[in-house]
Amino acid sequence: MLISVFLILMLFIIAIQTALPYLVKRTVVFGVTIPDQYITNFTLSSYKRRYSRTVFFLSVIAMLIYTFWVLKGEASEEILVLTGLAIQFGVIVISMSLYFYFHAKTIQLKKSKKWGENVKQVRITDLAVRSQDEMLPWYIYIIPMVVTLGVIGYTLIQYKHLPQQIPMHWGPDGKPDSFTEKNPFSVHILSLILLVMQFMFLGINEMTKKSGIKLSATSTDASRIRQLTLRKYSSWFLFIVSILISMLFAFLQLTTIHTGLMSDAYVMSIPFIFLILILIGTVIFSVKVGKSDNQLNISPIEGIVDLDDDQYWKGGLFYFNKNDPSIFVEKRFGVGWTMNFANPIGYLCIFGPIILILVLTFFA
Repeated sequence: MLISVFLILMLFIIAIQTALPYLVKRTVVFGVTIPDQYITNFTLSSYKRRYSRTVFFLSVIAMLIYTFWVLKGEASEEILVLTGLAIQFGVIVISMSLYFYFHAKTIQLKKSKKWGENVKQVRITDLAVRSQDEMLPWYIYIIPMVVTLGVIGYTLIQYKHLPQQIPMHWGPDGKPDSFTEKNPFSVHILSLILLVMQFMFLGINEMTKKSGIKLSATSTDASRIRQLTLRKYSSWFLFIVSILISMLFAFLQLTTIHTGLMSDAYVMSIPFIFLILILIGTVIFSVKVGKSDNQLNISPIEGIVDLDDDQYWKGGLFYFNKNDPSIFVEKRFGVGWTMNFANPIGYLCIFGPIILILVLTFFA
């Protein structure tokens, strides 16, 4: 089971990393803004192909070697797990190394061809686009919180029936592998951590909703579709993740209260099902958003380009713009959102809950 999980994760990582250049916004290539009329440039297309092919073939070779080694059965499970983690990390390192290489090549190409120079840079605003925004309202995120409060209440009622050793960590097989002494605080630690995560999801959704909807002056319809699709599906994906995590944590809490509630086979299958659902949701989200602005035929407008904000993107990955009130902005390499690192509220929204979870875990 454990090795199967690693193989599935490897396949997922390979697929996502290979497809990344084709899932980002049309006018961004390896973190660099490209005017509409040049996005089909042969050299840029070759960069994308070379990146994807290199990542795919190197990753597949590594995975096949690892699979063959697993099937031979000569190594212990611990060694296999550590090697699997190293390969997954290696795939990410390879993809990021190639990204930075082609990022530099794209910048060099843009400068040598003088793309975007001697033309008017334009930024547009559509006041009506907010009315088309389909992000979920804040109160939807209260639903999993109510469930968590119910679990806390049920734990209080069943306190005297709880074991003296309370699980604090579960392994990939769904079984606890770390414990702490029973007390009124430790029995609720899992639910408290879950509540913090649920509030973080709510905060991210609300901060994302308040972020700017950035439209292209040269392909307004395509950019509007992408922005609205990104916002809608990221909101739903975040909510579904919140629901799934709540269900998983509630299951773990119930198995703590009622030991022997389910057979080992069921206990092992629950985390596996959770992982599969998250991966499927991630793929659907990436494809839906990644392909959303490729459905229209774009006719570039001569003489103007979108406002070039490459100066605010460090390495094409990290966004620093004090003049932009947005807390989250669309990623330039990948699908989803990244933080405006020049806005301190973003740090509070992301790192505040993480610090609180670490504090709760420490005192437990």
